[in-house]
Amino acid sequence: MAGAKRTVPEELQRLMRYLPESEQDERARFLAAADEFVGGSAPGDLRAFSPLTRVKLWLAKEHRLDDLETVIRYERDNPQAHLVRGRLSPSVEVPGIAPSSLPREVTRLKNSEMPLVTKLTDMAWVEGRLRLRGYAYVRNVPVESAPRVPAMAWLTDTASRRRVVVRMAPRHEPRATADSKQALHCYDWAGFELFVDPAKLRGSQGWKPSTWSLTLGVWASGRPHRAGLVPGDIGPAGHQHAHRLDASTRWVSAFRKKRLEFEIQSVEAELVGHSLDADLLSLGLRGPAERPVEGLVLSHGPAKEPVEREYRAEADGPDGRRRVTVPLADLSVADTEETRELRAHAVVGGRRVPVVVAEGVLSQAHPTDGGREISVGVTAVDTLVLHDRLRQPVVDAMEWVEGDLVLSGSYTGPDRDRVMVLRHGERFEEVPVPVEVADGRFRAVIDPEHHDSHGDTLPLRKGRWYMSFRSVRDWDDSNDVPVKIRHDLVPRLPLVHQGAKRSYSVDHRFHDRLFLSPASPLDDSEKGAYRQRVLREAFTAEQKALPLRAAVFYNSFGGKQFSDSPRAVYEELVRRGVEVDHLWSVDDQQVSLPPGVVPVEWHSREWYEALARSRYVVTNVGIGDWFVRREGQTVVQTWHGTPLKKIGADLLGTPKANRAYIASLPHRSRQWDFLVSPNSFTTPIMRGAFRCETEILEAGYPRNDVFHAPDREERAERTRKLLGIPEGKKVVLYAPTWRDDQRYGGTRFKLDLRIDLEAAQRELAEDHVLLFRKHPKVLDSIPGAGQGFVWDVSKYPDIADLYLITDVLITDYSSVFFDFAHSGKPMLFFTYDLEHYRDTLRGFYFDLTARAPGPLIKTSDELIGSIRDIGSVTEEYAQQYEAFVRDFCHPSDGRATQRVVDRMLGGGEG
Repeated sequence: MAGAKRTVPEELQRLMRYLPESEQDERARFLAAADEFVGGSAPGDLRAFSPLTRVKLWLAKEHRLDDLETVIRYERDNPQAHLVRGRLSPSVEVPGIAPSSLPREVTRLKNSEMPLVTKLTDMAWVEGRLRLRGYAYVRNVPVESAPRVPAMAWLTDTASRRRVVVRMAPRHEPRATADSKQALHCYDWAGFELFVDPAKLRGSQGWKPSTWSLTLGVWASGRPHRAGLVPGDIGPAGHQHAHRLDASTRWVSAFRKKRLEFEIQSVEAELVGHSLDADLLSLGLRGPAERPVEGLVLSHGPAKEPVEREYRAEADGPDGRRRVTVPLADLSVADTEETRELRAHAVVGGRRVPVVVAEGVLSQAHPTDGGREISVGVTAVDTLVLHDRLRQPVVDAMEWVEGDLVLSGSYTGPDRDRVMVLRHGERFEEVPVPVEVADGRFRAVIDPEHHDSHGDTLPLRKGRWYMSFRSVRDWDDSNDVPVKIRHDLVPRLPLVHQGAKRSYSVDHRFHDRLFLSPASPLDDSEKGAYRQRVLREAFTAEQKALPLRAAVFYNSFGGKQFSDSPRAVYEELVRRGVEVDHLWSVDDQQVSLPPGVVPVEWHSREWYEALARSRYVVTNVGIGDWFVRREGQTVVQTWHGTPLKKIGADLLGTPKANRAYIASLPHRSRQWDFLVSPNSFTTPIMRGAFRCETEILEAGYPRNDVFHAPDREERAERTRKLLGIPEGKKVVLYAPTWRDDQRYGGTRFKLDLRIDLEAAQRELAEDHVLLFRKHPKVLDSIPGAGQGFVWDVSKYPDIADLYLITDVLITDYSSVFFDFAHSGKPMLFFTYDLEHYRDTLRGFYFDLTARAPGPLIKTSDELIGSIRDIGSVTEEYAQQYEAFVRDFCHPSDGRATQRVVDRMLGGGEG
């Protein structure tokens, strides 16, 4: 291998990734590819690769496949982490591989492979000194207790190179371990606190404009490591800010190239006041007595070719004050509905200098035509900036009152038909909040612990909820106006309230963008990959030593719902009067449960305890290959769908195949007492695709007993009333699956909306409503939801209730159509991307075009027409529907839950 090569060929990577699961012919191909790439290489030729990659390539070169498998498995168990051996000459170590069997050039770690990871978590002025808190650790070197060798920091004058040393005090900071996103090392004592005293930077002649860089130094593995301090992304740790040292000098904490620096600046021009008289904006400026302000330059547009205007300053007082008058018309520079920033510089002594806003001078907006305004604002570093923008709500008062967040402020926009929208920063789901607008003011009250979710009262999910104003008539967020915070309130943030099971904080991003953030209900001992590993291994082992409880632990879709077959099993156990405790897995408190059911937070300490000690476990998804059923415990795997798309081991030979997961399937299935199959079509697929080594009970899905329940009509009526569906309206339910190639990243998928909702509303709204249920993996809000025709029912607890009120189902490749076929009601298949989905993204178990119990539709217009003419569609597909029910919906007698519970109780103790 030539020394210049730095990337492992894609084919070699693929063959090596799943080497432990590979067949003999694949191993031969791997060795051939390895010989071609690294054959004849010296140890030093591999130095360009990462440490574990060097080890793997060297083992591949020497055909030591058993050792190579050990490294691959170790890397799977410890992604983004490895062990470090030795203090004076550190090297990478893999348990099970003798260090002496590998060349030093391969295992020895370079300085760049042991970087100092830093993060600023808080920055505040305390009694005249700047307090910084954060963490700093050398990657892969744990810091489990307070370090014996004190860490140091130093400030360096970037011009003179003068250095001032600052002592760093150790601080317990579990966030460092959680933020590292790895499960091998604990960095809890990587936290620090340090104080920067500006007086130590002052020269003998007083303050001098200067820039000081900050460097952190940590001793680890026998050597010093140094780095700058990386900012956070919210609050004081994520924003530069200014602080007055005296009347003519200020301190600016800034971030240059994502590193914290400090500047000592002279104040040469101040904004001491502003007012509006008719259409003239007056700005009061003050400079040094010996160098009064000569004028003001306003610029906008690209920094390289700005559009500039200069305004002359006139005397306005005995203390060097000057006044600049600017016509509002000159400030209306935007040619779109976007915000346009006008940068302001004073002219002093012929030079352009920033205009510092004096203490007590507040920002204010002045309305202009077209629903816009000119804002006299303040930047994060207290300098003057003007904006030509849509009229924005600006919070100038905020407080927590008995658990409610009360916000009020200025707003000169429309005083009718406004709603405040809380929009999640990652999932993009939305929660509307009523807002009062009158006389240029607004007021909104947010109760984060209790928001209505289809009749249930739930807290807001964890994350950042950004606030905006919207017209109640808008279909989407394209015209939203952000809620900002007045600059003088920023130092009050974060504004924290402790709720029943979590805290809620108001904070800011991008200086003045306001958001509300519910914290995770997990505590520090449960957060992050490292803590989860401890709970899985050590804590679970302790719990398994304790007796089993007479309890049933339910898991529906990873704690996201009270629904599906686990719900049916619970209701049957209650009907029979079985004396057990009912524990339900709940993710982020986002599930409402009936009385008597105990919520257990997903991946909490209690969750692992329930999994280890409950006599019965009922789940419709996998738990993890780490889970091992204990003696006397009964585990029921109900699964969650008849497969159209290929799953599990049947994906072998496709890019979607995860060989490691497939290899774990026999072990996973051995942890189940039995697996529930919905029909004879699915049973052999489950046996092969899951490599199933346990009993498969072909009982039918308990969740589909709802179609035969004696109270199904009453349940349907309750659902219609709960949703508020108008009397006489037909219900169309749209429940598509996700698209593998439409994603934000990981398992976060985009909404691939191809229905023309506005056209559908025009054609159907008079006598139809469209219920839209996104797949749980799909993010984004649904356009038009809440306008009377489109209804977002994605968070409705159980889709079975929606089936009962649905007159027409629209789906694509989702397994919902197998369940809905039990109803006998019509279905339409919106398969606009059939060929691509079937042939490129997923393979099918049967020919959907020949077997679908309804038409396969390509266009939105055709879909709308089919809904309007559903009677003809039903008649045309009657025979095909009947054949589909015969092949995929048996057994279907309303007794599936009974069969599952009989087997569950008969197979366990009690």
